[in-house]
Amino acid sequence: MVAPPRRAVAILGSTGSIGTQALDVIERHPERFRVVALAAGRRASVLAEQARRFRPALVSCADESDAARLRTELAETQVVPGAAGLVAVAVESGADVVLAATDGAVAFEAIFAAVEHGLTVAIANKEVIVAAGELLFAEARKSGASILPVDSEHSALFQCLQGERRDRIAMLVLTASGGPFWELSEHEMHRARLADALRHPTWNMGTKNTVDSATMMNKGLEVIEASRFFGVPADRIEVLIHRTSVGHGFAIFSDGSIKGQFSLPDMRGPIGYALAYPDRLVEPRQLDPLMALGGRVGEDVTALRFERPDRRRFPCLQLAYDALSAGGTAPASLSAANEVAVRAFADGRIAFGEIAEVVKAALAAAAPRALSLEGVREADAQGRVLAQRAIAETKSSTGVV
Repeated sequence: MVAPPRRAVAILGSTGSIGTQALDVIERHPERFRVVALAAGRRASVLAEQARRFRPALVSCADESDAARLRTELAETQVVPGAAGLVAVAVESGADVVLAATDGAVAFEAIFAAVEHGLTVAIANKEVIVAAGELLFAEARKSGASILPVDSEHSALFQCLQGERRDRIAMLVLTASGGPFWELSEHEMHRARLADALRHPTWNMGTKNTVDSATMMNKGLEVIEASRFFGVPADRIEVLIHRTSVGHGFAIFSDGSIKGQFSLPDMRGPIGYALAYPDRLVEPRQLDPLMALGGRVGEDVTALRFERPDRRRFPCLQLAYDALSAGGTAPASLSAANEVAVRAFADGRIAFGEIAEVVKAALAAAAPRALSLEGVREADAQGRVLAQRAIAETKSSTGVV
């Protein structure tokens, strides 16, 4: 059998959780992948170490002072800082696959540039799909670009839908771990500390995504993403709590058949699937079928349990459904306001229970914008301003106003 050619990979957000795990996958499969460009924010020392390991021709960082130091340390590597560097990594590096693994809106222009150039873009950035997914997929249809999901749930649905007609989809089901607060009351959650919110039961993620899991905003954003990726409306996308996180997503079809995707909770699986698609990587591991389905060592039985989420205790989930139903730039306002609210919680300026209150206030006050890239940017900026205003008006239980 002829071996597939090595793919050139560029990573936007190489020092974050997804970026570092992607580099682990690439390092395990040097015959399949080579790194041609890396972009990071302000973790320049980590970026430098990655560049020495993988020897990309191009790297990018957030500011010029870090770039100057990197030029000295990486004499044979081109260093381009700022937004121009992100775009260069995406479209000037000769990449076959661009992995978008940044948080927030920082890489929007670079991601759109990659799609406009007809490249394959593996998306782990929730915000770009939530805020501008309609525009991004419309551009991909024009340019011929492929947009592949990296989130475990959307990767699961993508795999379930291979070879299926989209008009035969009756329902898509996203699973959620429930986060660290699934069994707490509203009152207990309201006063929860950051350290408590970061104790995710199954996944290893960054601060923003882990807090979003605790509020279940991450699942709300994933509902919006699923609608954009697969063209399914909000009323045909459900969320079920599945604490062991081995069943990642299900597709229910018009004849009542259900297809699901199961795997151990390790982001390297969906990352590798996106990078190698339509092939699969070969991993040297021996799997016990019960262990792969969440069983315990030494036991000969396991069970798969699913529960409906309580949207009253987790109002962020409902806010995301509301934004998806409103359409237009409402999801962009939601995503931006949530980003600001989570940062305020992480900084100790608001209580955990006030994250949803801030987002709700910002979403209610947001004026709709035209659905264009400029309109999305305006909605994003407006959502941040409105969230900051709501934070200032909140008498936080932390004692900071």
